[in-house]
Amino acid sequence: MTRYVIGRLALAAGVMLVVSMLSFSMIYMAGDPAITIAGESATDADINAVRKFYRFDDPIYAQYGAWMANALRGDFGRSYYLRAPVGELITDRFPTTLLLGGLAMLFAMALAVPLGVAAAVKPNSLVDRLSLMISVLGQALPGFWFGLMLILLFSVKLRWLPPSGTESLKNFIMPAITLGYYATPAMMRLTRTSMLDVLASDYIRTAHAKGLHPAVILFKHALRNAIAPVVSLAAVQLGFMLGGSVVVESIFSIHGLGHLAWESISRNDFPPVQAIILTLSMLYVALTFCADVLNAWLDPSIRLE
Repeated sequence: MTRYVIGRLALAAGVMLVVSMLSFSMIYMAGDPAITIAGESATDADINAVRKFYRFDDPIYAQYGAWMANALRGDFGRSYYLRAPVGELITDRFPTTLLLGGLAMLFAMALAVPLGVAAAVKPNSLVDRLSLMISVLGQALPGFWFGLMLILLFSVKLRWLPPSGTESLKNFIMPAITLGYYATPAMMRLTRTSMLDVLASDYIRTAHAKGLHPAVILFKHALRNAIAPVVSLAAVQLGFMLGGSVVVESIFSIHGLGHLAWESISRNDFPPVQAIILTLSMLYVALTFCADVLNAWLDPSIRLE
């Protein structure tokens, strides 16, 4: 197990190194950053002063080394537009996005796993067809349209939920459903497929032959082995949720990292975008690493691969 964990840690470190290089290079993707910061009406002297102040005239490897050293200390520089430390902007917005992503994942798991298990236990039944219908709808409905329909129904018509804001958990119900429903189909199909494979295995037939209670066989023996790939997928989907919440946050006026990224991109304000990419990538890699370790613990045969 120790060797497996060390190997995964080395892989995660390599991925983060590549991501950090790509994040750093973003500042040069739109041309000369000194011109972007100084503005269109700036003179050559102003541009040169900005270039010298931000050390854009240093060798590229020196700039990357300094940027990475500061990032490891939590210093991502200052926003060109807001004139505020990027670290403070990330700290203020990140809890909102994390809460939204966590609630969305809880909704997706609570819907996908029970329906996937029920569909596997009774294939080709009404439950199985219902699961298929939910799966198809989840991937066919655009997220922005689904979110607007939820607002129209539960806020405008029924007046049960607030349409926007972050004042209480009620404000996160519709955004979490909108964000989590998109991840539900893949998790539900994978749960169903994994359960069908496990339920058809020899040790499950042996458990039935021994006279074990069906609930014990289903939840203690079958679900434990079938849930391993679902855990890996859930970690990946949570990373996608945190990184892809721009549309949902915009629809429901939630000022999280996604909304900050959209604002920063529209203003050519690259330091916040760099920090957001690096932060979410680190979280994504950490979630994937934890999922791999958990899978190895649930299924010892994975450690031998």
